[in-house]
Amino acid sequence: MARLSVSSVLVLALVFAIFPASPTSAQPAEPIKVGVIQPLSGPVAASGNYVRMGAEIARDWINARGGVLGRQINLLIEDNKSDPKEAATAAEKLIVRDKVPVIMGAWGSSMTLAAMPKLEEYGVPMVVETSSASTVTKRGNPWVFRISPPSEMEALGLEKYLKDLGIKKADFLAVNTDWGRGAVAAFGDLLKRAGAGVGATEFMDQAATDMNAQITKIKADSGDTLFLTTSVEQITLVLKQAQEQRLVMKVITTGGSSSPSQLIKQAGAAAEGTYHILFFLPWFPEAMPDGKLAKAFVDEWTKRGHPFEGLTEGFRGHDGIATAVEAVRLAGKPEPKAVREALWKVSLMGLNGPIKFDKDGPAGKESGQSKPSIFLVQIKDGKIALPAFAQK
Repeated sequence: MARLSVSSVLVLALVFAIFPASPTSAQPAEPIKVGVIQPLSGPVAASGNYVRMGAEIARDWINARGGVLGRQINLLIEDNKSDPKEAATAAEKLIVRDKVPVIMGAWGSSMTLAAMPKLEEYGVPMVVETSSASTVTKRGNPWVFRISPPSEMEALGLEKYLKDLGIKKADFLAVNTDWGRGAVAAFGDLLKRAGAGVGATEFMDQAATDMNAQITKIKADSGDTLFLTTSVEQITLVLKQAQEQRLVMKVITTGGSSSPSQLIKQAGAAAEGTYHILFFLPWFPEAMPDGKLAKAFVDEWTKRGHPFEGLTEGFRGHDGIATAVEAVRLAGKPEPKAVREALWKVSLMGLNGPIKFDKDGPAGKESGQSKPSIFLVQIKDGKIALPAFAQK
């Protein structure tokens, strides 16, 4: 009996050596980390939080389908506090401490540009979901892949509507950041090519609340159109102050961050008649490239109790995370260099439309740039409308 007991023990030991653990006792695979950098506090916090909400929807949808590579997705979200220095710190923290294989960020162009050297230093790719300054992809950083349009691409999207808008002379009021300065240059060049006049150009600090001095100078210039580039909070203040000064001009906001529904709530009559360049139309999901996907996202957003006005920013978070995770899937592993190479192979349908990267920037150090869909809406009779000339 003793010899039999010893033999049994030896057999069992051999079995466990060959099969160390049964499937039922296997530990679940660690989640795949995806870094997120957004302005969750500071002057543009509303926009950053909307992007975060969209990113969380994408994460939950992906995880409900089984995740990627048999693993769940875990978002590690850092607040850049609407500050470029904080964006760089957040990028380094996610890369060094958390060892993420890919990042999405960082909303504003100045914040993204500040984080970009960290990507190159450590070799980690970033999907840029919002920033529009041309330097983001022109600087020569091969770890950057942008799904939002640079200001030049956005201006080209407006070009087909110039005759209908009837612009003869335009002035500019923009936030004094890389985004604002880039928009002024891009839309100014567009107007000059079209033979329209370019008048006064005024800038405002990101945290400014009194723009009356700039509005006074613009009013004195006698232009017929004002191009306005800043976040929705500041747009609201500009529209109200322009109304108080009885500034009569056609207003066109750029950058896709105006959130017209929020402007109706906050600016009221001061927003009437204004035009807005956007990249997602939650009021008309059927007009989006994939109407079913757009409708599902709007429904999920509403189900979660998120503010409807945040949808024009929230879609960016969804598309950014969907792009990053698709690259991880194509790479076959959550390893930064493999994910970067896989980003060049990404081809998927996002809420904005098809996402596929072309090379942009100096030879040998190109960044990736997708070609987003661009739309124009107008606030008319207190509602969001598609101008007749901008309909399909």
